[in-house]
Amino acid sequence: MTVSPHEAIDTAYFDVVIVGAGISGLGAAYRLLQRNPELSYTILERRERIGGTWDLFRYPGVRSDSSIFTLSFPYEPWTRKEGVADGDHIREYLTHTAHKYGIDRHIRFNSHVLAADWDSATDTWTVTFEQGGVAQQCRSRFVFFGSGYYNYDQGYTPEFPGIEQFGGTVVHPQHWPEDLDYAGKKVVVIGSGATAVTLIPSMAERAGKVTMLQRSPTYLISGSKYSRFAAGARKVLPRKASHLAIRMYNALLEAAFWFLSRKTPRLIKWLLRRMAIKNLPAGYDVDTHFKPTYNPWDQRLCLIPDADLYTAIADGRADVVTDHIDHFDATGIALKSGVHLDADMVVTATGLQLQALGGVKISLDGVGINPCDRFVYKAHMLEDVPNLFWCVGYTNASWTLRADMTARATVKLLAHMAAHGYTHAYPHRGDEPMTEKPSWDIQAGYVLRSLHALPRSGTKRPWNVRQNYFADAIDYRFDRIEEAMVFGRAADRAAVVG
Repeated sequence: MTVSPHEAIDTAYFDVVIVGAGISGLGAAYRLLQRNPELSYTILERRERIGGTWDLFRYPGVRSDSSIFTLSFPYEPWTRKEGVADGDHIREYLTHTAHKYGIDRHIRFNSHVLAADWDSATDTWTVTFEQGGVAQQCRSRFVFFGSGYYNYDQGYTPEFPGIEQFGGTVVHPQHWPEDLDYAGKKVVVIGSGATAVTLIPSMAERAGKVTMLQRSPTYLISGSKYSRFAAGARKVLPRKASHLAIRMYNALLEAAFWFLSRKTPRLIKWLLRRMAIKNLPAGYDVDTHFKPTYNPWDQRLCLIPDADLYTAIADGRADVVTDHIDHFDATGIALKSGVHLDADMVVTATGLQLQALGGVKISLDGVGINPCDRFVYKAHMLEDVPNLFWCVGYTNASWTLRADMTARATVKLLAHMAAHGYTHAYPHRGDEPMTEKPSWDIQAGYVLRSLHALPRSGTKRPWNVRQNYFADAIDYRFDRIEEAMVFGRAADRAAVVG
């Protein structure tokens, strides 16, 4: 949608505009309140409720795919017992946190951000958004994008031959109808990633039979939904102290497992295979259905709490078929092996579509730029783009670990600018050539087919987007805030021009 200036209403000025009221946006608002309480801000949220991802996804069984203790905020303890949390409980937690700190009073719901244009004469952004079908604008000194990394409007679905002939229901998990009835039905779930392994045990409780159809296996890791360490820490430590201890314990555990996966892949392969054999029926063909050809953490491991997927298979409520789709017909899916899967419903758990900055059009003094052409600075700013921040989590650890670090780095920079009277700051790489690498170094399909959709990463700091929380935490602790940064004042620029 293109909006000309005369069609939009100039509504207000804020020091900071935050895009998105999910984990990233709420976390940025909290850190802003703590470090820069004198600054005004608003949160523009395109949906009707707080939650972001945890409001968008409403498919059966939706839950965290990492420890909730690292997914939750370090300053707001997770008080429920489970360490793997349901989507509804996560959204309730986010809503409670926003209300507790007064953040919810700053949210403008149903506000879909369309464009942001930087004016170097005044060092301000003009943010254009649509609210209730009406185009509006506001101005701000800074813009913080907490809008995630994927397209909210459209998930990824491959072209399946003959799908239009299928007489049943086809649904993508990203757009799950609230009134969808699958009780007693034969359901085929296409895919073997985090969404599929979450959906299947939940759907299997009511469906007649659920089949996971995969082209190739994915590594699954089973763990208890309830942590003994968490229970023990809560008994001996105060609430906030126990939360931080549990959070750090889980972060270390996840990092250690990732490190071992990369350094000793044969050992981790063996452990994961033994886990599958232990939980599946005797004689089950583990090597066909649960033995990937790649190494652990070449793609993200999928968490199955309390081995729920294996249990559903062992109980006969679910099964797995490893094959390729030839075509759909009126009653189901014909596979290339000649097998036919009868289905009343097909769930295309086939992934996401990557998208930078929520698809918002970015321009500098009226000239459009493509964020994907820019290198990323310290994983949260774009090369030569002033006063703009983008929050993206880790691929191998909990989203919030980096999201909170990004928020703290942002407000630290804002405080530095205020102390020195600067009105703009941007990272500048210069003319020195730099070796490039993918921003995300996992081999997942949704990443490989959309590498062009992400900003660029170099191989040397501060332009290296790492997937290493503890290395980043050390870097942040000893951060040189002026490194590769250009600071200035709009008044100085105006004086030079004059």
